Amino acid sequence: MARDNAVTPLKAAIGDAIAAAYAVGGLRAPAAGCRVLMYHAIGGAVAGDTQQLYSLAPDLFARHVGMLKRHPVVSLSEGIARGEGLAVTFDDGYRDNLTVAAPLLVEAGIPFTVFVVPTFVESGAPQYLSRSEVVSLARLPGVTIGAHGYSHARLTACDDGTLARELTASRAWLEDLLGAPVTTMSYPHGAVDDRVAAAAAAAGFTLAACSRFGSHRIGGDCYRVPRTDIWSFDGARRLQSKIAGQWDWMAWR
Repeated sequence: MARDNAVTPLKAAIGDAIAAAYAVGGLRAPAAGCRVLMYHAIGGAVAGDTQQLYSLAPDLFARHVGMLKRHPVVSLSEGIARGEGLAVTFDDGYRDNLTVAAPLLVEAGIPFTVFVVPTFVESGAPQYLSRSEVVSLARLPGVTIGAHGYSHARLTACDDGTLARELTASRAWLEDLLGAPVTTMSYPHGAVDDRVAAAAAAAGFTLAACSRFGSHRIGGDCYRVPRTDIWSFDGARRLQSKIAGQWDWMAWR
């Protein structure tokens, strides 16, 4: 889904220039902390994505997986607990996360988290996972299912009652479907403030990810876990520069 921090051609050009300046001194090691990558669809349509940022071509994603295998990729919960490593996440619960991304990641031994929206699942729209597909995905090795709001509402715009329902209902729906605890989430549209973060904790989540660039270090806020946005036109060089922290200036845009 389109989100608040959409990139512009100017920002992309600035980012590439900054990464090129870093490269003058040779390849840099990944920035300290756990870096969490944020993907969306792999080949399918993304509603509201007017800039066509959030659906990677399957062949490009396969190249990403080849690069990720060179890094210490861990599960999201492990990376946040340890404050190191690289974690892979997907927002919205697209069907191609199961049919295209999962086979590549499982074969490579790369764990990943998929944040699912119950109303998207229940809509029956072909681009989203069905109930049975969410269950199938959850049974794959290395896969974690997390919440992404009940209806993908912008939580910062919700009144207190709606906010609580969005969080508790999303968790309850997933736990009922999977028969297992669901304690991780990502904020729809990346929208979070102090009130929303406190509500996420009150709803029983122990980890919540936003869409602000950066990496998570020990002692960091587990209810504002930074994530690095991955775009449809990110080739191997840009992916490496993002992993290395060379795009973290985007956190201050």
